[in-house]
Amino acid sequence: MQFDEVGQKYKRTIQSDMEREMKIKTLLMGAIAATAFAPVALAERGADGQVNIIYWQAPSILNPFLSGGTKDTEAASLIVEPLARYDETGKMVPWLVNEIPTVQNGGVSADLTSITWKIKSGIKWSDGSDFTAHDVKFTAEYCMHPEGGCAQVTKFEGVTNVEALDDLTVKVTFGAPTPFPYGPFVGGESPILQQAQFENCTGAKAPECTSANFGPIGTGAFVVEDFKPNDVITLVANDHYRDPLKPAFGRVLFKGGGDATAAGRAVMETGEFDYGWNLQLAPDVIAQMEAGGKGKPVAGFGPLLERIMLNNTNPDPELGPDERSVVRPHPFLGDPAVYNALSLAIDRPLLVEIGYGKAGKVGCNWIPAPAAVNSDTFTCDVQDIAAANKMLDDAGYLDTDGDGIREAHGKPMKMLYQTSTNAVRQDFQALIKQWWSEIGIDTELRNISGSVFFGGDPGSPDTFQKFYADIQMYANTFNGTDPQSYLGHGLCEKAPSPANQWQGENISRFCDEAYDALYAELTNTAGADARAEISRRLNDIIVSKGGMIPLVHRGRLSAHANSLGGVKLNVWDSELWNAADWHRIK
Repeated sequence: MQFDEVGQKYKRTIQSDMEREMKIKTLLMGAIAATAFAPVALAERGADGQVNIIYWQAPSILNPFLSGGTKDTEAASLIVEPLARYDETGKMVPWLVNEIPTVQNGGVSADLTSITWKIKSGIKWSDGSDFTAHDVKFTAEYCMHPEGGCAQVTKFEGVTNVEALDDLTVKVTFGAPTPFPYGPFVGGESPILQQAQFENCTGAKAPECTSANFGPIGTGAFVVEDFKPNDVITLVANDHYRDPLKPAFGRVLFKGGGDATAAGRAVMETGEFDYGWNLQLAPDVIAQMEAGGKGKPVAGFGPLLERIMLNNTNPDPELGPDERSVVRPHPFLGDPAVYNALSLAIDRPLLVEIGYGKAGKVGCNWIPAPAAVNSDTFTCDVQDIAAANKMLDDAGYLDTDGDGIREAHGKPMKMLYQTSTNAVRQDFQALIKQWWSEIGIDTELRNISGSVFFGGDPGSPDTFQKFYADIQMYANTFNGTDPQSYLGHGLCEKAPSPANQWQGENISRFCDEAYDALYAELTNTAGADARAEISRRLNDIIVSKGGMIPLVHRGRLSAHANSLGGVKLNVWDSELWNAADWHRIK
């Protein structure tokens, strides 16, 4: 789509009538977001037949330790579970344990160097075997293996030992006092794997265990029957699930692929599907779909941020695939004058209006929520092309040959800008390309199927972890309300590389000694206010020093059929966190 076409689309969007605007506002400010239906008595497990779920970014693997993609961790959450997770309010709740360990109840040691979890008795794996502390211990060893390429390794930051004290008690020991010891085994990104299934799949062998990675044995409400990567998952109710009346659905059809538009229509217009995830669509499109009468959108704001990641390495293809992961200066993106000018040239309010309406806010920070950790250091809601041009002029980036493109070190300032395939993101690309051309920087656009881009396949050159481009745009989030593990994604040692199966979380390969030192301080700091203050400072370092350009604080927007009960949209954990409670409204 060209710039003029996007502009026309914007004009159509803002010309919506008052009734539709009020409808969207009501939806996204909470009236429709209250999605829990009154509980109903379930006759028996599986009595409600089949539930159909559509994720337009198709899952490519069902082992969340081998993927940084939200689509994969959420699909896996139907099968494998953590010891504790976060509910729809952001509160940590026990899941496979009796209670959340604290200093007050004796579960966390007084010196803050250990946490002990007490597992509920009687929990079974879906193959009928006992779920024990030995599986929990094994999971830690699996993820912490130096050659395993675990995508969730920051969850285990500071852990020195995990031991099974008995079959139902597991103790995690840290190398230093750890005021927030809830990284390991908490939230949908850190579930438990069955030792018997994965014990021969550790280290470098982890990606090779296709059968286990595509069909993990779990404690969740459903069991994989068949998995076609990047396409369809069929699941059946877990006969050994701990609640004999759940799940109400006996089967799950989990369809992947397509696009957000097709997913929204399939739920709200045609009624083919019961739940559609991540409807990254313009607000007028959502309103039109809801008019179909088959379903309704649900929305909520968490820490989800649409951003542009800046490559802190040189992605020149002439360096070879592995060399492109080596941290070396980018030809010009490392200069504050450049990345600040790029940011200044962007009209974020326009991006919000076009892409998200009331489901978006101007985003200036990597960590936009919860409110306590949202920094007030930056303002970014005013576009200033003239100031951006002056900034580049003053820094010596000039257009010496009159072709409209500035030069850096004698070469044209050209960038490859990649993202996943999605109508909103392609609109953003077209607009940003135009704005950057107005400050003398040329941009080539590329989009990649979300199933591939977020897939984590170590053999693919097109994943966001490989980052074979100058800049790339996407959004992700974190579980819970404490951002410690997420902030760990900015550590130097977390950069993806061949050595870690391209599964590091530091996608931009940002590396700053001050950041690493301050993060270490965070891991040893107690008190919510003090932790929030350090978190804001870490946010400021990575934004001000060129790790990324924040764009839009996005609300999570999905949709469910009018006949689907029990849905509680969760922006702090997996959206499918309580699928065991879903049921058909008769």
